[in-house]
Amino acid sequence: MRTLISTAFVSLDGVVEAPGGEPGYRNSGWTFKDVEFLEEAYELKGREQQEASAMLFGRASYEAFSPVWPGMAEFAEYKPMPKYVVSTTLGEDALVEGWGPTTILRSLDEVAALKETEGGPVIMHGSATLNRALSDAGLIDRYHLLVFPLLLGAGKRLFSDSDKDTQRLKLVEHEAYANGIQKQIFDVVR
Repeated sequence: MRTLISTAFVSLDGVVEAPGGEPGYRNSGWTFKDVEFLEEAYELKGREQQEASAMLFGRASYEAFSPVWPGMAEFAEYKPMPKYVVSTTLGEDALVEGWGPTTILRSLDEVAALKETEGGPVIMHGSATLNRALSDAGLIDRYHLLVFPLLLGAGKRLFSDSDKDTQRLKLVEHEAYANGIQKQIFDVVR
């Protein structure tokens, strides 16, 4: 069984929307314009490329990342990796060429089936709506969070506000950096 890892830049109040400057959000680009850059705070991002064996996206995040990441040296190890996009609307003709094999999954059941296959961890970047649905369905196994010392107020949240039973997490790694960013890695307790 594969491990599904949700990785996110998140504000202290839980917002994950537009950390890299994506248009349409009033606080867009908050990871680099509001917090001093310290290379060591992003060590986790390089490690994720080494450990992951596949990537999972929601449609909107795939459409945001796929035109940019294939040509970026910082994400070169993701290029040949299999990608999975969860969408009921994305067509095969919208998939990007030259960014590794990409499969469209049409339901959370198909994500659950992917987890049952052989292979290493599957990592999910961004994808706020998908993240909330997968969390509510009990399909996420681990969280890699870089928590920024910001309160952004409105914006897409990492976690849903569904009325559900308590989900316990086990902190397995953490570190605080001089710029206020905190690395928090949690395993989901089943």
